[in-house]
Amino acid sequence: MERVAAIDIGKSGLVVCVRVPHDDKPARRRQEVREYTTLTASLLALADWLRCQAVTLVAMEATSDYWKPVYYLLEAEGFTCWLLNAKHVKNVPGRPKTDKLDAVWLAKVVERGMCRPSLVHPKPIRQLRDLTRYRRSLVRERTREKQRVEKLLEDAQIKLSSVISDIFGISGREMLAALIGGQRDPKVLAAMARGPMRSKIPLLQEALTGHFTDEHGFLCQMMTDRVDDLTARIEAISRRIEDKIAPYAAAVAQLDEIIGVGTIAAQELIAEIGIDMSRFPTAGHLASWAKFVPIDNASAGKKKGGSTGKGNPWLGATPSARSSRSPPAPVPSSASATGDCPDAADKNAPSSPSAIPSSPSSGICCPTLRPATATWAPTSTNLASPPDAANTTSSASSNASPTKPSPCNQPPDSNPPPQNPDPTSPARARCRLPTNAPIFEPGGAITVVGWRRPCSEGGGR
Repeated sequence: MERVAAIDIGKSGLVVCVRVPHDDKPARRRQEVREYTTLTASLLALADWLRCQAVTLVAMEATSDYWKPVYYLLEAEGFTCWLLNAKHVKNVPGRPKTDKLDAVWLAKVVERGMCRPSLVHPKPIRQLRDLTRYRRSLVRERTREKQRVEKLLEDAQIKLSSVISDIFGISGREMLAALIGGQRDPKVLAAMARGPMRSKIPLLQEALTGHFTDEHGFLCQMMTDRVDDLTARIEAISRRIEDKIAPYAAAVAQLDEIIGVGTIAAQELIAEIGIDMSRFPTAGHLASWAKFVPIDNASAGKKKGGSTGKGNPWLGATPSARSSRSPPAPVPSSASATGDCPDAADKNAPSSPSAIPSSPSSGICCPTLRPATATWAPTSTNLASPPDAANTTSSASSNASPTKPSPCNQPPDSNPPPQNPDPTSPARARCRLPTNAPIFEPGGAITVVGWRRPCSEGGGR
């Protein structure tokens, strides 16, 4: 790098070091250090000075959120900006540390090409990300408020959540409104049940018998109002997200085809990863960037434990978002599919999208944003994986727990299984079920399409 500038950023001030070729000595470098405040007028003066110095690259550390106004303003002024991970450009231990020395060290690291910039999305993606993250925060706050209502009912000995699954459904809200309004008769409250819940009226009468007081009603009114207010805000911000993501409707539709990824999850994936997949050569690079893969840590031919790092918590929670469709049933329930043995059904198999483990293979889109085909895994566990995703597959396999044998997989002693079974036998045919390995489609999405326990001979799966 010929003409670079490095900025050590603080909350109220920053230190800038500019390193350019020397005017009189071609083999030498000339550096100048200045200090500025983080106010807008001062940052505009900094941009003018950098322009006078013909600086082509401006680098800065990712210090909390203080880098954002500096980065965005210089980016708008036409400078090429690099955001650097402070861990990657840490100064040599044992040397003095000041803001000026940090800026000089950062400038030397950048001009010698000893660092790489972090990913900073363009402005439209950043705006979309702010909206999706705020919506996620509102949803979490609404969930906390609903849990407070449930705790309040428990305090009043109202066991409504033990009988109905959602106390904020139509029937549950009517009962809560009646309790707040002063109704205390369990029979009247239980008669508000609708649909299939009416079969539980006798149990509801017992669950609604408690000591709900006026103080409970006052607090419950405040909490339900808060829930309604958050629901209205979530709907408003969702409409705003729909407008912002309209240019990426094709990418949302592609991601929505992945099993376990609904419209909301697709919107959040695009907001966190973006649509320019040229930054990630393979799916392994994307999984590594998302901190789902531990780093290599080996010495003297021995591998040591490597952590994945903190990563992006918003991206890590996205695959568990509610899907707009239900995945295929992972475990057959019929007796014929389990070898005529009811105990052969896998008790550990996930029965809902939320039960699928959150891992690199549970909803992270591929570098081409092309969804994988919803297909079952072959009987062999030797599945193809992306070229650079070796760490992902090895990490997943190392964390897998051994499967306990099913009672149906242990034949009686009087009738041991044959050593060389016929491949066309019915018992062998029943074993041709998908394994519990994830599906990797090179160049496509990485999804988990189902779990199956590896079968053994003797009529089990």
